[in-house]
Amino acid sequence: MSRLVTVLNGPNLNLLGQREPEIYGSETIADVERACHARANELKLEVHFHQSNREYELIDWIHEARGRAGGIVINPAAFTHTSVALLDALNAFEGPVIEVHISNIHKREEFRHHSFVSRRADGVIAGCGVQGYELALLRLARLIDATG
Repeated sequence: MSRLVTVLNGPNLNLLGQREPEIYGSETIADVERACHARANELKLEVHFHQSNREYELIDWIHEARGRAGGIVINPAAFTHTSVALLDALNAFEGPVIEVHISNIHKREEFRHHSFVSRRADGVIAGCGVQGYELALLRLARLIDATG
């Protein structure tokens, strides 16, 4: 199985470190990307890292990952709670998917408790801050190794 992992970030994550730092922390999306590349290097993974505020771009990147990537890490952000289209795209992806949320969505507003993406995800990491991305990569490395 490919050791390429696609890391996808949804809307407003480009404002990470500026928007609601009391919830999301002070690290930026660039900090997250650097940490992902460093952890991936340790795990002998290759990472393609993307962020978009546009649902269709996330869907296109999921489609591109088909047949190429060994797994997907996705923080769908607000699309978590609204996007059947992301769920459908992820259902067409053959490898494992790990869903990441920086905050604990279950301690927040009621509407954040529902995730369409979770219906497809092989694991969900929430409330671990940006470290959740590194945990997701660790899990994907294990899953990729297990299917060897």
